[in-house]
Amino acid sequence: MTPILKTLKEKDTTCKPVWFMRQAGRYLPEFREIRKTNQNFVDLCINPNLVEKITLQPIQRFKIDAAIIFSDILMIPYALGQKVTFQKDQGPIISNFDEKKFFGTSEEEFINKLNPVYEAIKKTRKSLLLSKSLIGFAGAPWTLIYYMFNIKNKGSFFIKNHSDIILRVIEKLNVLINIHLRKQKEAGADIVQIFDSWAGLLKNEELNKYCILPNKKIISYCKRNNIPNICFPKGLKDKYKEFVEQVLPDGISIDHDIEPEWALNNLKETCIQGGMDPRILIEQEEKKVLHTVDKYLEVFHNCPYIFNLGHGILPRTNPELIKKITERVKERK
Repeated sequence: MTPILKTLKEKDTTCKPVWFMRQAGRYLPEFREIRKTNQNFVDLCINPNLVEKITLQPIQRFKIDAAIIFSDILMIPYALGQKVTFQKDQGPIISNFDEKKFFGTSEEEFINKLNPVYEAIKKTRKSLLLSKSLIGFAGAPWTLIYYMFNIKNKGSFFIKNHSDIILRVIEKLNVLINIHLRKQKEAGADIVQIFDSWAGLLKNEELNKYCILPNKKIISYCKRNNIPNICFPKGLKDKYKEFVEQVLPDGISIDHDIEPEWALNNLKETCIQGGMDPRILIEQEEKKVLHTVDKYLEVFHNCPYIFNLGHGILPRTNPELIKKITERVKERK
C-alpha cells in the first residue's frame, strides 16, 4: 500500500506523504518546452504519450508520493459537446451550453470521447513505481456548471432563476462523473480527487442542493466501488465541517483560508490534506516558507495528514523551492 493510501484509508499518522496540485504544469521548464509545440491544450490532454510524459515530470524531479494525471476538469464538458479553449491570461473559454447536445450525449459516446484519458492513465501506471500513487480526478457538478453556463459573467441572478435546469444538469453530471471516476480507477488510478473549486460562491440555501448532496452521491458511489477519494470544496470556510459530516469523504483537502488548528479540531474522522497558501512560495523567502511547512506538519502531527497546498502551484514558483519543501516534509517523518 502506498504512503498516501495508508494515510487516506487506514488513517495512519506515522507517515506524512506529500504531493502538489498542479505539480505537472507551467512552473516546470520541461513542461513549457512541450507546450511550445503543443499550443492546443485540449489536444494535449488527449495525447496519451505526452500526458504520460508530463504526468511523470514532477515524479522525476521530486521525491513526492503521487503523480496526478495531467488532464483538466473541463474534459467532461468537452466530452458532452461544448467547445473548450484555453487562452493565455484569460483561462478557459467554453462555447454556449447546448441543452439538446448535453442531454442527447449517451454514456457510450461520453466514454469514447474520454478514452484517450484512460489510455494515458494505463500508460502512466505502467511507468510509475508501485510505491507511488496515481491520482485521477474530476470536477464536481457545481464547478462544472460554473463554466458550462458561464456563471462568472451571469452571476447569482442566473443561479437563483434557473434552478430547474441546474438541478437537471447536476443529475446527469452525477452519473457521468461517477463513470469517469470509475474508468480512471479501472485504468490504474488508485485515488480520485473531486474538485469543487467554486463551492464558496454558493449561499446557504444553495449549498446543500448544488454542492453537498451531489458530492455525497459521488462519494457514496466511490465507496460502493472501492475507489479511495478526496474532496476539495474550496472556499467553504466553516461550512467545511458540515461538508465533511454529510459527505463523509476518505480525505478532505483544505484551502488556505482554513486555519490548520481549526481543521484539526473540526474535521474529524477523515484524512486532512493541504492548506498552505501557494502565494507564500512566490512572496516570501525560503526560510519563512519552510517555517510555514513546519507549522502544518506540527499541527497535524498526530492526525492522518497529506501535505499539499491550499490550491495549485502557481506558474512563477521556483521548482527548487518545491524540492526543498518536499525534502522538509520527508525529514519530519
